[in-house]
Amino acid sequence: MNNTLVKGLQLLECLARSQQPLGVTELAQQLGLGKSNVHRLLQALVALQYAQKDEKHGTYRVALKLWELGMAVETRLDIKPAAREAMEHLLAETRETVHLSLLDGDEVVYVAKLDSPEPVRAYSEVGGRAPAHCVATGKAILAWQESTFLQGLAQRLPRHTDTTLVEPDDFLAELDRIRTQGYAVNRGEWRSSVWGIGAPIRSPEGLVVAAIGVSGPSTRIKPAAVKRLAAEVIAAADSVSGRLRS
Repeated sequence: MNNTLVKGLQLLECLARSQQPLGVTELAQQLGLGKSNVHRLLQALVALQYAQKDEKHGTYRVALKLWELGMAVETRLDIKPAAREAMEHLLAETRETVHLSLLDGDEVVYVAKLDSPEPVRAYSEVGGRAPAHCVATGKAILAWQESTFLQGLAQRLPRHTDTTLVEPDDFLAELDRIRTQGYAVNRGEWRSSVWGIGAPIRSPEGLVVAAIGVSGPSTRIKPAAVKRLAAEVIAAADSVSGRLRS
């Protein structure tokens, strides 16, 4: 067995399970390795983008590349078939375009959609992307990501419309609201004429791995309709999460 590979994987697991960034000394103590050995392994992990170093504090944390690999495995649960019935029901109840989304870095990817039967509807395409901080399904997933990632993201929020949340405090407060109420709202933050509502889908382990949502023109999705639509979206998300557990 390759001892260097084993030690590197053990180090990666240690970083992944930690709630806080860790320094070389802490990692060496936890793993029973020499500090010079840990430092060399960390350099390799950083070079391969599996770990990130906080230069100011000299600590390390797991990077998003590991999350991306986990998402690739997670999607093998085949979320799309599990979501099909819930998406069809959501379309019938709301008559708005339905999206199933996954997070990829700071963007969402639309992996499935059902178009609204209405002549005026939200435009999107399967495989299309949108900035996660601007759309409802993106915010519904972001709200449950780890704090360090969200703090970093909050410092680089590009504006797309007049209602895009670009101030860090506003953005983080919005995520707090989403965690409290269980759904996210896009108030014309990506396309000024399009509103949306999204809710998180959870894996059997309880991790937020995707989101389902509806979007449509602001002439139909108005503030007074948000709570009614949100109830339908949350029910659809819970249905998909239940199918993933079964």
